[in-house]
Amino acid sequence: MSEPVNPPEEGELEPVRIPDPHLEGIEASVRKLMEQSAQQAQQLDHLASAPAPHTGASPFAAFGMPGLGGPPPPAAPPEPRPILELEGEEYEDELDALSDWVDDFLLPVYGAEVTTAAPWCLQWQEHSDVVAWLHALWLAYQQHKDPEAGPSGLLVWHRDFLTHTMVAVRGPGGPLSACMTSPDRPAHRLLPGPPPSARTEKTNASEADVPGESTS
Repeated sequence: MSEPVNPPEEGELEPVRIPDPHLEGIEASVRKLMEQSAQQAQQLDHLASAPAPHTGASPFAAFGMPGLGGPPPPAAPPEPRPILELEGEEYEDELDALSDWVDDFLLPVYGAEVTTAAPWCLQWQEHSDVVAWLHALWLAYQQHKDPEAGPSGLLVWHRDFLTHTMVAVRGPGGPLSACMTSPDRPAHRLLPGPPPSARTEKTNASEADVPGESTS
């Protein structure tokens, strides 16, 4: 038996009574909303604490917006290689660039007079060892004139590279000693190198004596 309901006093609102089945539905909806709110709060906390992954590109880059991305930075230039490791057109292009540096900068500034003590060759590009020396000197020059080398970079180049290279290339017993020793007598001659070692010659002779192999 239900309890008697007292009539409301004057000025008091009468309470709204909802049937029990409706209350259960409202409670379930409230619990679902609270769970969803808790999940959203956890996601917001995670996003606020974890740094966004750096992809290297801005989502606004495609729109060309300044300051919000753009084309990727240019790739680093390839590492320089010794000129004697190059072949074909790549070698010729590098030799042309080296010749320009030697003729336009190195010789006018540091090219001492041609004498028997300091020979030279107008066809120095035909001397592989000279090409290798001068190319290495050129690479060192490019490195030490760079601002990253500091104010003393070129002094280091003069002390450790220039003098040593010029002595090795233009010394009286160097690779150009059979070439031009006087400006009035241009000459070019490739000096023969030493023959293969005795061990190599012996190995070649043993392989040539193996029966069944052609020596032609």
